[in-house]
Amino acid sequence: MSETEPRRLFITGGNGFIGRALGVRFRKHGVEVRGVDFTADPSADVVAGDITDPSPWRDHLIGCDTVIHTAAIVSNAYDADTSWRVNVLGTQRVLDAAIAAGVQRFVHISSIRAFSDLDYPDGVTEDHPVRPDGNPYVDTKIASEQVVLQRHAEGRIECTVIRPGDVYGPGSQPWTVKPIGLIRKNMFLLPAMGNGIFSPVYIDDLVAGIRLATITDAAAGQVFTIGGASGVRCADFFGHYYRMLGKRGPLCLPTAAALALARTSETAARITRTPTEVNRTSLLYLCRTGTYSIDKARRVLGYEPTVDVTTGMVHTENWLREQQLIPRSTHADS
Repeated sequence: MSETEPRRLFITGGNGFIGRALGVRFRKHGVEVRGVDFTADPSADVVAGDITDPSPWRDHLIGCDTVIHTAAIVSNAYDADTSWRVNVLGTQRVLDAAIAAGVQRFVHISSIRAFSDLDYPDGVTEDHPVRPDGNPYVDTKIASEQVVLQRHAEGRIECTVIRPGDVYGPGSQPWTVKPIGLIRKNMFLLPAMGNGIFSPVYIDDLVAGIRLATITDAAAGQVFTIGGASGVRCADFFGHYYRMLGKRGPLCLPTAAALALARTSETAARITRTPTEVNRTSLLYLCRTGTYSIDKARRVLGYEPTVDVTTGMVHTENWLREQQLIPRSTHADS
């Protein structure tokens, strides 16, 4: 297996949860790292810009041999047009800017949701066809993969697609910070009586997998699922956050009852014109019963997750306390 470390790496979403963690990891390996995000960070060589308009930041790509594209709308609360503009058009414009700058390698961060939220076999592999299901996030992630793989097929740039599992850990908004906030407000609930299957991957494991895909020559033109070692019940995963907050839970409801409450939340959001992640799409995602195979990443990349959920939650809890997002000491509510 041939491995080539980048000399100079460019990360879109360089200040984000995944982008920042990638920058730290690659710098430890002696790689010069640059990036773009909405807000500049000179200490990390991240310039300010919008991925849909490369003109203010495209010169920052010059001299880079690799791009890791993490910037995206990761939400169930945005409309199709907004999601397409960022996730699909933005991806194409980053790709074309990279090609114009002479970048040789492009690693695109997609999502396991390209398999759809609706139905897929347990232990689904990358050979299984993607499935649009009407959710703007799912559909635009699928479309963005097509843009990337098309450029690879044209021979214009070597591309790799990564589909992360449910990424949690210090700094994760969707699976750490936001659930903690909702639980504190007693607004978090689980459908399917908490028996849906969650597919957690700790941030350090994801970053290790992305790095392997970036430096492994055999990864070019390939799609990889990067996840944890196994799935867990949603009630068990989110139960860790209740324990950290000293609360009993999670609140688990039949799916029909949970969706009815989500519909009420959606109505309130429309009236106030405030996007909300407490919606039917988000709840249906927590009804999944299938898992995602990482056998291909193991075989081709030598990837192996090393952080189990218990250990990952210890690290996450320490970070949450440092950020004062949970109390320093807790006891379960009676």
